[in-house]
Parts: sequence; C-alpha cells; structure tokens
Amino acid sequence: MIQFVLEADRELLEDAFRFAQKQTRRLIENYPDYYPMYTVNGKWKHEGAPWTHWCDGFLPGLMWIFERRGPEPNGDATFWREQAIRYTKPLEARKTDRDTHDLGFIFMSTYYRWYNRTRDPEVKQVIVDAGRTLAERFQEKGQYLRSFVADNSLFIDIMMNVGIIFYAARDTGDRRLRDIALRHSLTTRRTLVRGDGSTAHEGIFDLETGEFLRQTTQQGYRGDSCWSRGLSWALYGFSVVYEYSRDPRFLETAEACADYYITHANSDGVPPWDFTAPKDSRKLLDTSAAAIAASGLLRLCRLIPDGIKGHMYWSAAIRILRTLCEKHLAKKDRKWEGILKGGVYHVHKELGIDESVMWGEYFFIEAVDQALAQMTSPS
Repeated sequence: MIQFVLEADRELLEDAFRFAQKQTRRLIENYPDYYPMYTVNGKWKHEGAPWTHWCDGFLPGLMWIFERRGPEPNGDATFWREQAIRYTKPLEARKTDRDTHDLGFIFMSTYYRWYNRTRDPEVKQVIVDAGRTLAERFQEKGQYLRSFVADNSLFIDIMMNVGIIFYAARDTGDRRLRDIALRHSLTTRRTLVRGDGSTAHEGIFDLETGEFLRQTTQQGYRGDSCWSRGLSWALYGFSVVYEYSRDPRFLETAEACADYYITHANSDGVPPWDFTAPKDSRKLLDTSAAAIAASGLLRLCRLIPDGIKGHMYWSAAIRILRTLCEKHLAKKDRKWEGILKGGVYHVHKELGIDESVMWGEYFFIEAVDQALAQMTSPS
C-alpha cells in the first residue's frame, strides 16, 4: 500500500514537472528575454506595477532545475543549459545592487546552481560579491540587515537572503561576514518570531538607539497577524541558517515555524494568505506560500535528528505537493500561461491576487525536484 501511494505521488510529481517545462518553454518563446513577476488574468506580459525588483532570478532558476534533472522527453539535452545561462548572465551586474535586500533570491537561484553544475570559479565569485554587497545593509545599532523600505525596517523575507552572506563568509573565511549573518538571524528570531512559531512581516527599530520598537507589516493583514508567505520564508530561511551555522537555536525556530504552519494551514496543506485575517478574507489562499513551505519542509526533514518528526515534515510536504498538483495546476486552462494558479503577491496594493507568481513557480518546482530525488525507485 505504501509503495502504491509512493508510486502514485511520483507519477503526479513527474507529470507536474513536465507541465512546468512546457509552460516555461512557452513563456520564453512568447516573451524572449522577459523576466516576469506575476500574471494578470493568467498572462505574464502586462503593464502592472512590480512594487520592487526582486524576482529576476526565479525564471532562470527554474531552467537550472530543469537542466540538472535532464531534458524533456524527446528534448534537446543542451536546451535548458543554454537558456539558463542566457537568462542568468544579465543578472551579474546586480551583484553590486545596494537598493535591494533580495540578492539571495536573485543569485542563489541562478549563479549558485550554475556553479554547482560547472565549478567555474568566476561564477562563484559573482555569488561572493553579491553576498558582500548584501552585508553592507547591516545596521550596527539594532543588529539587522535593513529592508529596502527604510533604514529602520527589518523584513522576515531577508531570512531567505541571508544565506548568501553565510556562503560568502564560508568561501572567503571572512569572520565579519559570518558574524553579520548570525547577528541578523538572531535579531530576526528575537523580534519577528513569536512564542507560538507565528511570524510578523516587519520590525521597526529606533535608529538612534537600535531599540526594537514594534512589529508591523507591509503585506499581511495587520502588524500582529501572521502573513502566510512570511511564515514560509521563516520556516525555509531558518532551516538554511541552521545548515550553515549548526546553531541549534535556528533549528528550534525553523521547527516552531513548521509546526505553526502545519497546525494552522487548511487540511490539504494550502494556507490562507494570512492566518489571522478575518474569516471571509481567509478564503483567499496563497499557493506560493504552500510551495515555499513544502520546499522548506523537505529541507528541514533532512536536518532534524528526530526521525519521527522528520517523517511528519516529509509527509506534510508531500501532502502540500499533492494538493498543488491535483487542485491548482493550470493544466486544464489552455489560455493560462503560468504553472501554478492561486498565488498572491500583494493584497493591499492589489497586485497579483489569485494569479501565477514567479516565486511560487520556482519553489513549487524546487520542492517537486527535491521530493522526486528523495523517493526511491520501485523494486
């Protein structure tokens, strides 16, 4: 019975992976050299506002995942590598971009995957340079990496980016970089993660004293609510930080966030856009938060020493992926250009609501790829 369920899930995930390749090929053929963020009525190319410039790594990141797993059936083995390099190279100039806190998103999804495939030292140097640039955002008073919004602002999202500083520190032996990454992570843990494992989106600090003042939000329902994508960023991000640091405090935090997610998401594993929004508003789901959580859970289950709890996290991730494949893929809508429906970008700005979003596409396929790699072949 277990083998039957595993095989059924494998077939479901492999089918989703093939569909993602098809949709991504369609995207780059229809809109060459375009880096999308979210769809409007299922279409990638539109004039909608981006709010901020943080998603360019996700499309080439998808291509690097496709390249590593191999060609499409009857496909050209070199196609995805050529396209991945083509879309990755233009991002190099952003390694010195001091206007964003999202350099991890941009370079760990692209140059990091490229380096793992080629071991080219020039490719690795781009990652290190980007990590050094991100570290320049560190506020000594307050001990955090400031968000792009303001110097006194800390975002939970930055937990998904701080890994690039750890990487640069490990590669160069620069203890100051590692110290910055650790201190930022500890500050985020102290100020944005609550005792029950829920998270705030943003923290505000006093620039004169470095004192933490309050929790607030840019994208959640309100400052004391739990925006689901932010929780998923924390679940995943603290797992990465533990992997680099082996500090048990970060593993404890990742588990607390995972437990909150599993306990409060809908029974099929997909959460509302904000866990504590009013009842009617919670009808709006966010599949991108689910995709991030699934990928984070698959990473986390490999890190914890408790085999029973690790299996629980693995099972929760597979349940999420099963739901996304069965209920939220765009396969039945031929006009829809994305892979995964039901993503949410920014409710308050009315951007990308119930649409495909590029980070949802990327982390969904990253999770699918991880799950397939962890499933043993049938005997």
